[in-house]
Formats: sequence, structure tokens, C-alpha cells
Amino acid sequence: MVAQVSANLYETQTQAIARQLLSATRENRSFFAQMRDQMRWDDKLLAWTMGNPGLRVQLFRFIDCLPSLRSKAEIARHMQEYLGDATVELPSALKGMLNFANPDSVPGQLAATTISTAVETLAHKYIAGETIQQVLKTIERLRKDKMTFTVDLLGEAVITEAEAQSYFDRYLELMAQLTNAAKSWSNVPLIDQADGEALPKAQVSVKLTAFYSQFDPLDVDGSRERVSHSIRLLLRRAKELGAAVHFDMEQYAYKDSTLAILKDLLLEDEFRTRTDVGITLQAYLRDSGRDLTELIAWAKQRGTPLTVRLVKGAYWDQETIKAAQKDWQQPVFNDKASTDANFETMTRLLLENHEHLYGAIGSHNVRSQAYAIAIAETLQIPPRRFELQVLYGMADKLAKAIVDKGYRVRVYCPYGELIPGMSYLIRRLLENTANSSFLRQNLEERPIEELLAPPVIANSDLAVSGQRSAVSGATFINAPDADYADAEQRDRALQSIQWVRQRLGKRYQPLIDGVYVATDAHIDSLNPSNFSEIVGQVGLINVEQADRAIQAAKAASLGWQKTPATERASILHTAANLMTQRRDELAAWMVFETGKPLNEANGEVSEAIDFCRYYADEMERLDAGVAYDFPGETNHYHYQALGIVVVISPWNFPLAIPTGMAVAALVAGNCVLLKPAETSSVIIAKLTEILVEAGIPQGVFQYVPGKGATVGAHLVKHPQTNMITFTGSQEVGCRIYADAAILQPGQKHLKRVVAEMGGKNAIIVDESADLDQAVQGVVQSAFGYSGQKCSACSRVIVLEPIYDLFLQRLVEATRSLNLGRADHPSTRVGPVIDAAARDRILEYIEKGRQECELALEMPSLEGGYFVGPVIFHDVPPTATIAREEIFGPVLAVMRAQSFVEALELANGTQFALTGGLYSRTPSHIEQARADFEVGNLYINRGITGAIVARQPFGGFKLSGVGSKAGGPDYLLQFLEPRVVTENIQRQGFAPIEGAD
Repeated sequence: MVAQVSANLYETQTQAIARQLLSATRENRSFFAQMRDQMRWDDKLLAWTMGNPGLRVQLFRFIDCLPSLRSKAEIARHMQEYLGDATVELPSALKGMLNFANPDSVPGQLAATTISTAVETLAHKYIAGETIQQVLKTIERLRKDKMTFTVDLLGEAVITEAEAQSYFDRYLELMAQLTNAAKSWSNVPLIDQADGEALPKAQVSVKLTAFYSQFDPLDVDGSRERVSHSIRLLLRRAKELGAAVHFDMEQYAYKDSTLAILKDLLLEDEFRTRTDVGITLQAYLRDSGRDLTELIAWAKQRGTPLTVRLVKGAYWDQETIKAAQKDWQQPVFNDKASTDANFETMTRLLLENHEHLYGAIGSHNVRSQAYAIAIAETLQIPPRRFELQVLYGMADKLAKAIVDKGYRVRVYCPYGELIPGMSYLIRRLLENTANSSFLRQNLEERPIEELLAPPVIANSDLAVSGQRSAVSGATFINAPDADYADAEQRDRALQSIQWVRQRLGKRYQPLIDGVYVATDAHIDSLNPSNFSEIVGQVGLINVEQADRAIQAAKAASLGWQKTPATERASILHTAANLMTQRRDELAAWMVFETGKPLNEANGEVSEAIDFCRYYADEMERLDAGVAYDFPGETNHYHYQALGIVVVISPWNFPLAIPTGMAVAALVAGNCVLLKPAETSSVIIAKLTEILVEAGIPQGVFQYVPGKGATVGAHLVKHPQTNMITFTGSQEVGCRIYADAAILQPGQKHLKRVVAEMGGKNAIIVDESADLDQAVQGVVQSAFGYSGQKCSACSRVIVLEPIYDLFLQRLVEATRSLNLGRADHPSTRVGPVIDAAARDRILEYIEKGRQECELALEMPSLEGGYFVGPVIFHDVPPTATIAREEIFGPVLAVMRAQSFVEALELANGTQFALTGGLYSRTPSHIEQARADFEVGNLYINRGITGAIVARQPFGGFKLSGVGSKAGGPDYLLQFLEPRVVTENIQRQGFAPIEGAD
């Protein structure tokens, strides 16, 4: 009851204060009237976007691209491409500006000058300065208005260790210049002192992830060590200079790591008594209330207060999209009102604990700020423990009104160049123009009662936190990867690494006709990270045992084919559930047997699960067949199984690819003999355990490890084999294709072959690309799993204007990668699969030295099959490393003078598997869609990591033959279509459909 009375008391005061603040922020004329009367183009751009959602999207995409454009002609051309879309309704003034025939013309130049100047002016509304001198002038203006500040260095992505060091050094210099300038500032009591205590005049805001380019929630210890070292140095220097440091919060994936690192460090004796430090919490996160409660308990333990900046959050779109793409729980509230309600709940909790945490309330919502002031006045919170914050260029009138009420206001001042600041600008524009934005609603003069009504958490946000995000129109829900930002999931995965380590070295036997059989020969499967470590001993079948397996499959074939498709599908669903239960164990086996880092293995388990569920669903769909009935006859189009399918699987996707090939054949009613690559046979033994436990009948699925040259070739040529599905090298794939075409004695059918045989994949980077995004995408695509993916990027083709800058950042980003054993959480580049692969890759590197210029060669580690990443630059198209598949961490960087030439270079190989484009030029994107000869084209993202049902995978030319894995027509390859027609007339009459 006391709490309810208190809440009501806060509400009464909130309404009164909010009305006072609101009246100070409103003008006599309406917002749109003001906009019509303004002649400044930056104001017009904002006004237009509020009334036209289509224009808003295209205009902001153009603004995002603008800083990368290097001439007025380029700006004019991109204006036409983005804004000239017939589907976008343009204001007459803007439409008139686009009415030029040639971007090089005088009207084109004028349009480019007008718009680029307007955007630059718009940016300066929200960015406090591009240089420290400009920032100091901004700060001096703020101080004249009795407002203090915090300065943030713009820059969204730190992708190299050189950039991380530069970021750190620039902050040291920033603090030095701010505190030096502060010596000449006259004292402003409202912001420079409180409760008899002098406050730091200078404050900076920093991002933890910017201190370490390889910051990774999975690598808890490594990230903490590297970041904490920089924090300690920064805090020591801040104390010497007399500056305060505030730590910003970024994407949700980094939240728990950020809080854990700061909590640990600020309990150290050296920093435990520091009050000039702050942490940010974001109210749009569903678990932010819990974080604040835990932070209060921690602060009580610490014994010295620090500041908590409470904000609503700036990455809502990004968080919702990522959650949907990953099939993860939605971390943010869906409804803006829910965020506002949670913000008020957290405001109250924070301010009611002001003895332990100082509150800094950041918002442009008049009600949110009024609610905080009402609590502060009711509780008589001392000035040192409470302040209000706004972003530079937003809610200026609100800030002034708060100052006039005698409260300390801090303005968040980003500074830096326009290019790294563009993503910040876009977020501010989105916030200003969103329908749910308080600023917009206030400018549109919505009724006061509506603006100031207490927010309530929406029904859509009252769901259980475990609910996953829903994707509109999605018919298949993919298995979510483990989220290693979640401590429980991360610990479970790392514990599985240790669990599997204790089970290395065991013996695994083939499964023939439902029985694990003894063999005369076996191989030792070695850990590529440590070749002295045996992962398992695998029995190898001989030709006679292969014949027994074929006969067992033949005996089981008819019964399995007649098993209802729903029952076959049910077994696959059971297998998927078992894989889900054993996710962490399966990932750990891949880490040890194939040297695949845990982050990569995690996604592969999801893909294997998806194959089981997707093909099960697809078979049930296909099993219904199609009826084409006409008067007097029925026609039924349906499918039957082929018979016996031999699956020859690769080592580079040791679980997902064999699972996909095998379960597709099985659910279609075929019997399967699975012969794995010798270097990944233990993992297939684990898959065998799962399929047997799921209920696959005896003889229907058989695990037949053996030598490819003998057993593999024998199975391919066997007259009882109906189909071979293969993933591997072009040489072996072509041999299988040729052998399968030969009719064997006693063979009564033609064999089918589905073969995926690799690629020489290229990514094009044009002059309009987002270089942060492009460099990271190329590095991941080229060196993820040491370049041993058939989809990996082995060539990057860069247009001349950005070639040197891109190459420089690419080299530094690659140099920043952590090389190491696959079982170490920090590893980004592990070993290659075996000694033969290592030696072959080294031979290609030597050829590269002879034909090209070396840009980077990273050292290799000892004790495993390691090859450090290698980059060659200015590689001619005739060079060996530009033409042949290497299957290792070797990247060729090629120069193109035009986009047409770039496409010609990309298409100039015998392969056509994957390709990529980084571009913000609409015409280049459309041209690539039409002319880039690849099976899977990825635009503005990495080219590896296809997802079942969303991105069916497969290529053409010499990359392979067959339909795309994980696609709607993949199962058709394992089925024989039949049509049954029945004449249903009897003596001139036939049943009448629908008759009683």
C-alpha cells in the first residue's frame, strides 16, 4: 500500500512538472508550418521523411552511402538511383532537383552540391564537431547555457588491433585536451560542484569493445584480460588529469561481458573508491531490470557509489533483426510503450537507491524526465547523486527548461569525422522521424494528455521471456545456434570440450546390417591442432564387407520404401531432437577431430538439425502427390524411392553435409551407405549412434568407413547402387561421375549422381561499399575455418578508387586474428585438416610468391597442422592462385578499374559456387544479381554460412551438379516420379464427384 501511495505521489508531481517542461518546448506555430516556411534543405529533408515512409528508407540509405562517394558526379548518380525509384513519391522540389540527364552536367553538379551540403549541415546538428577544436567551441557554448558534457569518439567498428590502439591513444589525447582547456573555464556552480564537492569538468564516454578488435563473449578470459589492461591505463590517466570516464553499452551480445568486466575491475583496490566512473544500462532490454537489481547489490558490496546512465537504447532495429535471423529470444521489448514503462520502473529503482548508485537519466521524452525529477524532489535526492542527460542536437529546449528548474544537465557530445559518424547520424534520424518518437509527436502537437499518459507494457511484451522472435511469413523455423553471450550456454559448451577430451582415443567400428563389425584394418583419426593426440581409432571395411552392406540394404529396401512417409519423417524429427540434446557434445567432437573452432562448429550442429526437420517436412509434402482428375478418369502423380544411395561425405562440414545427404535419401525411402572422409569418421560414428537411437531399421542405414580408392570406388561402380551423392574435390567428383555412367553387368538402371565440387569464390568490393562491413566480411569468409569451406572467399576484387585503403585495412584486420588450437575459446583461425593439406597449401603459397606480391604472411604454430593466413595483392587473373582452388587460408586480392571488369574477373573461372558483393550502388547490385555467375550470391554480407530453407546451397559449372541442398527441390533427386491413370467408366457411366 505504501508503494502504491508513493507511485501515485510521483504521478501527480510528474504530470505537473511535465506540463511545465512541455510548454517550454512548444512553439506557437505547428511543426509542419515551420518546416514549410524554412528554406534550409536539411530541415526540408527531415520534414519530407516524416510524411513519406518510402522516401525515408531510400533517403537514409543514400545518406548512409554519401560519405563514400568521391565526386559530385557520383553523388548525383546515386541520388538518381536511390531517389528516382518510381515507387517513391517525391516532393516536387526534390523531384525537380533529380531532373538532369547526366550526372556530370551542371544541374547534376548543382543537385549534388545542394544535397551533400544539406546532409553535412544535418550531421553537424547531431555531431558536436569533426575536430577537438570544434568540440571545445561546442562545449564552451554549452557551459554558457549552464550545461555540462560527455564526449564520445565516433566510430562503430574497431576491426584491427591497430585501430584499437589508435582508439585508445585518441582518448588519452582527448582527455588531455579537455582537461587542459578546462583550466581556463570559469566555474559554473550548477554543473561544476554539488554538495560541497567539486565535480570533474571533463568527462569522456568509451566503448569496451573498441579496446580489443577480437572481443568475443565466448572468450571470456581473453577478452577480459585484453580489455581490462586498457581500462586500467585509461582510468589511471583520467585520475591524473582529473577527468571522469563513462562506459557505454553497445549491442546485447556484449552486455553481460561488459558488466562482468567492469564489476570485477571496479572491485580492485586501486579503483574501488573511484566515484568518477559510470556504467550504462538500456531499458529496452527485457532483462535490464534484473541487471539494475544486481548492480545495486554489487554497489552495496563495493561500498562506493558510481553513476548509472539509464537510456532507452539505440540498436532496436539491429537487435530485433539479429534475433529473428538467429531464431533467438527477442532481447528487446517489441512496443515503444513497453520500453517507456520499463524505463520509468528502472528510474524509480535507481533513484530510490541513490545512496549506492548515482542516477543519470538520459531521455528526450518530457514525461520520462519529469518522472525522474518528481522522484528526485520527493526523495530530496542530493544534487551529486542525480543528473539528467540528452544527446547533442536533440531536445535542446527540453534541456534548457530542465536547467531553468535548477538541475544538472549533461549533453552527450559525439565527435569525429563524417564517415565513422554516419551510422550514428542515421540512428539519430531514425529516432527523430519514427512515428513512436516523442520528439516527433511533440512537434506534431499531439494532445498533452496523450503525450503525458503513463506508459504501460504492451500485451505483446508480457510473453514469457523464453519466447523466440516470430518471423512474418516463415514456414520453417530453423534451429537456433547456441548463444555464447549467455553464460549458461557458454559454460555448457566449454564443459563439453573437457568432457569429450576425456573420451578421446576410443575404437569405432562400422555398422553393417544393424551390427557393429570387426575389421582387419583401422586408422587413427588425429587432432589437427595436436597431431600427437588420437581422437579415435576407426575400423575400415574391405570390399567383401562393402558387398555385405549392399546386400543388407537390398534386403531392407522394399520394407523401408513401403514404410509410410510420416513414419520415416518421424524418425528424422527424433534424430533432430537427439542432436539438439547432444549439441554441445557434437560441436566438441568437431573441434577435436576436424580442428573447427567452437563458433563454427556451433552453427554446423544447427544446420544438421535443420536438414533433419526440413527434409522430414518436405517428404510429407511430396508424399501427398498431385491429382489431375478429368471426367471418366483419375490421374495421380506420386513418387517412389530409387533404392540404394551411397553417400560419400567430406571432412570440412563433417556433420551437416553428411547428415543432409543421408537423411534426404532416407526420408525419401532409400537405403543409405554412408562412407565418410577418413579424417572425420569419428563424427559420423556419433551421427550413426543418433540415427540408430532414433529408430532407423536394420540395414536401412549403414556406416561404412573405408578407403576411397578401393571401397569408395567399389560402391560407386556396384550394379546395385542406384545413386551416389558426393561432396569433395573436383578431381574425385568427376571420376565418380564418369564411373557411375558406365553400365555394369546386371545393372538395370542408370545411376544418378549429385556432386558438389568446390569453387574459386570471389567477393567484389566497389567504391561505395561500407569498408567496415566489407573488410570484416572478407576476413571471415576467407579465413573462417582456415579457408577450408567450399564457399570460402579465395579472391577479393576491389575497385581502383578504394583499393589501397581496403588492402591496408584487410591486412591489419587479418593480422589481428587469433591463431591457435581449435579448442581454445579465443581462436579465430585454427589448423588445416592434415599434413597433406598443409603441404599442398604451402606449395600454392610458394607459387604465389613467384607470380604475385606478398601483402601478409602470418607465422604458423608448432605441434599441429597450422598454416597462418596469407594475402597476396595485385594478383593477375592468370596467376595460379587466382585460378585453382587452394582450400586453405590464402587470399588473392585483385584490382579492377570498373565494375564491369570486376564482374568479368569474378566470372573468369571454371567454378560457379558462391560469390559476394559489397556495394551501396543500386545499379551495381542489380547488375550483379543478373550477371554474377554463381549458385549463391551474397550482397553486403559474408559468403559462407548458408542456412537451410533460407539460403539453399549449391552451384553450377564445375562446382557441381544437382539441386540445392536445403531447398524445395532437393528431395526430388532421391525419388522416382510415377503417374497412375485409371479409367473409371463402367458401361458408359462413371462416379460423379460430389454426388450424394
